[in-house]
Amino acid sequence: MSLFKRLLNPNYKSGNSAKKEHSKYFPEEKLPIDEKFTYNFTKNGGKFLYCESIPEILTAFDNILLENDWYESSVFCIDDDLMSQFDGFNLSFSKKNSTTFFLSTCESLVANNGSILLSSHQIKEKKLNELPSNFIIFAKTSQLVENISEGLRIIKNQNKNHIPSNITTIQDFESDKEKDFMSYGSSTKNLYLLLLEDL
Repeated sequence: MSLFKRLLNPNYKSGNSAKKEHSKYFPEEKLPIDEKFTYNFTKNGGKFLYCESIPEILTAFDNILLENDWYESSVFCIDDDLMSQFDGFNLSFSKKNSTTFFLSTCESLVANNGSILLSSHQIKEKKLNELPSNFIIFAKTSQLVENISEGLRIIKNQNKNHIPSNITTIQDFESDKEKDFMSYGSSTKNLYLLLLEDL
């Protein structure tokens, strides 16, 4: 993805060194989807770690555990593939939610508001406020979508026989952030995103 390559390349120089003045009638420059997601996600208080390989994902996961002292913790995870992928960290995986953190995949990463789209594939029939307050989400750059409608269309196309229930988004990642009426009833989460480059 273009943003991530630029972030990791110290020799990259922006072509906009001198600010260009545009007429107020000139259309706004449209940000690439990866830049838009990164900006909105971090503005919402999310923390993401961009990785180019699975060994980098495992190292980043280890660093999250170290930073938060989550070794030997119980983890709420319903995805058997994730359990086997993150098995070597002395964690006890549980399908009950009285745990330290929630480890999951997601349906999509929504760029226009920086949210994470989840469904019953990840959270079964649980509400967000029933899940632990700490989330670690494993996603791939190919899961980036422009808006929620596009994410819902992908869910519908991938699950033609049985559309998952309990489709929701999480986008409030800071407890001290001032809430507006759009976030009424939402539950604040401390969220880490492990983002794997797969494009």
